[in-house]
Amino acid sequence: MIATQKLSFSYSPTKQFLFPDFACADAETMLILGKSGKGKTTLLHLMALLLKPQSGQIQINHQEISQLSSGQAANFRAKNVGIIYQKAHFVHSLSVIDNLLLSNYLANQPQARQQAETLAERLGFAEHLRKPTTQLSQGEQQRVSIARALMNKPSVILADEPTSNLDDDNCLKVIDLLKSQTQEIGASLVVVTHDQRLKDVFQNQLHL
Repeated sequence: MIATQKLSFSYSPTKQFLFPDFACADAETMLILGKSGKGKTTLLHLMALLLKPQSGQIQINHQEISQLSSGQAANFRAKNVGIIYQKAHFVHSLSVIDNLLLSNYLANQPQARQQAETLAERLGFAEHLRKPTTQLSQGEQQRVSIARALMNKPSVILADEPTSNLDDDNCLKVIDLLKSQTQEIGASLVVVTHDQRLKDVFQNQLHL
C-alpha cells in the first residue's frame, strides 16, 4: 500500500505544490489526473523517493519513508517500488534480459532469470530477450519497462504517462496489462496522466 498526508514540495517561492491526501491499498489502482503544470510528475517523483518533500508524510507498507537518507531511499526504492517512466530508460549496451536482471542487481537480490523469462512470455517479447533494446519498437520497449518494474515483485508500481503516445486500442491494452500484472503480485498501482481516455477504466481517481 501507499499513502500520502499533507504532502508539499517547492521548487521556488513562486512554484509550490500542496497535494491532496490519498491512499491506494494492496492490489488496488489509483488514477491521478491533471493538466500540465499541476505537479503530476512531481508527485510521482515524491512517491518514488526521487524527490524529498518539503513537508508531509509518505507511507509504503505502513512505513514512513519521506525522511530516509539518499542511500536509504535508493535501497528502499529498488526493493519496494517499480517505476514505469513515460520515456523508456535502458542501458543500451545490455540485452533486453540483462536490463531486466539489472533490477535484481540494483536491489541486491539474486538474479531471477526464470522470472524475467516468464514476464517476457506473458508480455509478448520473449523472442527479443537476447536483442539490444535499441532494436525494439516503442510498444516493445514499453512492455519491457513494465516487466522491469515487476522484476522484484514490488509493493508499489508507479506509471508516468504510460499511454500518452498510444492510439486508443493500444492504450487500453497497456492499461489492462498493467492492471492484470499488478493484481497478480498484489501491488498498488498508481498511474499519473493527463490522458482523459483513462477516466472510464479506473474506479479510484484523484484530480490535481
